[in-house]
Amino acid sequence: MSTTMEQVRSWQGPALFSYGFRPFFLASAVWAILLMLLWIPLISGHIDLPVAFDAVSWHAHEFLFGYLSAIVAGFLLTAIPNWTGRMPIVGKPLIFLFSLWVLGRVAVLFGAYLPAGLVAAFDIAMPVMLAVACLREIMAGKNWRNLIVLALLGLLITANLLFHWEAWVGEYAAQGYGMRLGISTMVLMVGLIGGRIIPSFTRNWLVKQGSKDLPVGPMQLFDKVCLLFLLIALLIWTALDEHWLAGVMLVAAGLLHFARLARWKGLHTFREPLVLVLHASYLFLPTGLLVLGLAILAPSLLDLAGAQHLLMAGVMGMMTLAVMTRSTLGHTGQDLTASRSTTFLYCAMAASVLFRFAAGFAPDLAMRFYDASALAWILAFAVYVWTYGPLLAMTRK
Repeated sequence: MSTTMEQVRSWQGPALFSYGFRPFFLASAVWAILLMLLWIPLISGHIDLPVAFDAVSWHAHEFLFGYLSAIVAGFLLTAIPNWTGRMPIVGKPLIFLFSLWVLGRVAVLFGAYLPAGLVAAFDIAMPVMLAVACLREIMAGKNWRNLIVLALLGLLITANLLFHWEAWVGEYAAQGYGMRLGISTMVLMVGLIGGRIIPSFTRNWLVKQGSKDLPVGPMQLFDKVCLLFLLIALLIWTALDEHWLAGVMLVAAGLLHFARLARWKGLHTFREPLVLVLHASYLFLPTGLLVLGLAILAPSLLDLAGAQHLLMAGVMGMMTLAVMTRSTLGHTGQDLTASRSTTFLYCAMAASVLFRFAAGFAPDLAMRFYDASALAWILAFAVYVWTYGPLLAMTRK
């Protein structure tokens, strides 16, 4: 039987479709730029889009379910062959999956001209096919412990369908159950997968530096307790929204995950931004949980939307860029070290998150902070496309 890399090299078509991370990471970055470029004139009333959702719901949906679904696809299509020892999905099957994702984005963008059920069907087609493919591989490879990742993908699909339903019946989907379930699923994904890769990558780098102060191994008992508490807190928030119990549980979960992060020795990684960014990205998880919980308990002191953006833009934006840059370098045969442009895009993304959060504390300057946040977001992904696009589209390992 051929090895994974032999299977990849046997594809004679465009390098872009020789591995799952390539088309999805590149397209997701381009889509993140286009979404923000459309959002600015849309929210200011300078353009109209033929979407069926209201403007804010479309904006939220496409980042959470459009952008994130591409990242999840790129990650799983690359990781599962390593988990199961089976062949990756490359070539025509990969092109088919990618085309379904593009179809979903087009259907949502022109949703006003299509039946709501058809838009939803097109939107979830790629994640559903991805889930089927992942289930087949996990079962064939008997890699049962990663069924939890597939379960989270199923929750993301369910949240997306719920979002479509709420929008169809006239509810404000951007603050509905589907949105909260989607955010919760994303946070759980980062908690689970981040808890595996961050201590492992950090340990590998620190060992090379000769350090004796190493992080604890992934998924210790304390990690499992933290994840269980996170699950309970997010379920309560999803169900009860701004209830005081949700606030208390989110604060408690945030404090636990601060302690979890501290065990991974991130303070020793400042010399390598490629490792440090993983810790900085995860830092937004407990920070976002804590601030969201406090915003629920004391709404006069903290902006609820800004707190939610710490999870959306902070956890999702920072962590996905951290994974995209590292995976692109590693799987195209480059040195695992951050260049100046890579460090810049990390800083730009962090600035975008902080500008958006600061807008909640300065109403008179809010629009300027929004614009600065949008500009920094666009810069981060534009630098990724400029720096990593050629590696994704042309460089073979």
